[in-house]
Amino acid sequence: MTGLQSKDIVLAAYQDKRTVFRLKDIAMLTGETNFESINKKLNYLVRAGKFLNPRKGIYAKAGFSKEELACVLYTPAYVSLEYVLQKEGVVFQYDPAITCVSYLSRTTTIDGQAYVFRKIKSQILTNTNGVQRLDNQINMATAERAFLDILYLNTSYHFDNLSPLNIDVINNLLPLYNSKALNVRTKKVLSNAV
Repeated sequence: MTGLQSKDIVLAAYQDKRTVFRLKDIAMLTGETNFESINKKLNYLVRAGKFLNPRKGIYAKAGFSKEELACVLYTPAYVSLEYVLQKEGVVFQYDPAITCVSYLSRTTTIDGQAYVFRKIKSQILTNTNGVQRLDNQINMATAERAFLDILYLNTSYHFDNLSPLNIDVINNLLPLYNSKALNVRTKKVLSNAV
């Protein structure tokens, strides 16, 4: 597409259900191949208030999904750990941070929202069993996967309510971690819940 206009970028992005975009996402939406040109247009659109720029190389619509941003900040990543367990009623302590599993450990704050990334082995990270693909490129662990992720990363974690968890699903997910220590910890935690 030659002579791409700023209005074409806005139209393409706002017709898409995603709320967070990388430069390459906008290029694919518009068919533009000149990244320098599209980057200049996006920077103009940020200054004009048509897009937000929460992080270098990431553009967002107003009211963007924070869970979606979490999955775009460091890919591959999926929302898991305390955030999912809290939503599912497994832990009761409120923590506003969005917790993710990724290829690195890092905490970053964007517009007052904390995003916490915990590093996990790549063979675990890239296995999609127990990870749901929701709308807008959000990858979110099921409660069972989040439970195992946190037990894998934190040997002495306390759970408030294990009743939302499906033990059969947990047992089916356990082999993907390939960890005897995790098997022992999981059995101990689940036996104490009964």
